[in-house]
Amino acid sequence: MYYIKVKRMHTFEKATANVAAWNLEGFHGIPDERLKNQVEGLAMLDAEVVALVEINPIEAIDSIKAGLKEKGLTYHHQLLPQADKLHIGVLYKEGVIASNPRFIEGSDLGDPGKRKAFVLDLVIGKFDFTLIVVHLKSGRALSNQRTRDEQAKVIYNFIEQERGLRGREDYIVTGDFNMIPGQDISNFHHLGGDDVLDFLSSWDLQERFSHILSKGRANLLDGFAITRTFSKEYVRGSLRLFPMHWTMDIGREEYKKSVSDHLPFIATFRIDKSRD
Repeated sequence: MYYIKVKRMHTFEKATANVAAWNLEGFHGIPDERLKNQVEGLAMLDAEVVALVEINPIEAIDSIKAGLKEKGLTYHHQLLPQADKLHIGVLYKEGVIASNPRFIEGSDLGDPGKRKAFVLDLVIGKFDFTLIVVHLKSGRALSNQRTRDEQAKVIYNFIEQERGLRGREDYIVTGDFNMIPGQDISNFHHLGGDDVLDFLSSWDLQERFSHILSKGRANLLDGFAITRTFSKEYVRGSLRLFPMHWTMDIGREEYKKSVSDHLPFIATFRIDKSRD
């Protein structure tokens, strides 16, 4: 089974915590040697919460946790199996409270070959929020963009319904958007809805890249957004691309070959007082 019992909240003595997101490039599976390198990278990332995309096979999440444990980092996880081979999961450190894991039904458009957005309620210190991790349809063709439009509409409607029913305003949407700022305008429009989401990655990371392609090309496919109503918790300007290839002291091409073709995002939030 892939469920973790909720842990009692420990006292966080620091004022901030980091939330990260990373695509593990698991489309063709993750060989043991690359998984070992990913553990090394995650240990240096050292975020309180990490949203992971393209977990394949599903047991890789257990191997990652075990590897991090050997490095002195205790993480738990939440994961609901997708219909296909690529899974979405969330790692979180000891002391973080995680509850109510669920899918956004219909966000795969009824196609088992696509991924449903994964939702998790989290509490870090005095900061409570809902995390939505997405892995939208890839591809640059117009048909792919229109598919993402429909997925984005479902996710936006979910956020609006949750805000109305639960009265909750704090949402983080992250993962592999497969949306390029300035190109996939309709995707951003439908996902952000009526000025609900603030796409931090489009603003804070202009002229940067997260997805490494062949022959030196790259783009900003991954995304990080928050609902505009809880900007007091987000430490402005803190969202950054974690230069894992540089941190691991390897070149970009070697990183792409032996670790992942995506770089992680990481952002900082205040957790020392409630701002609801």
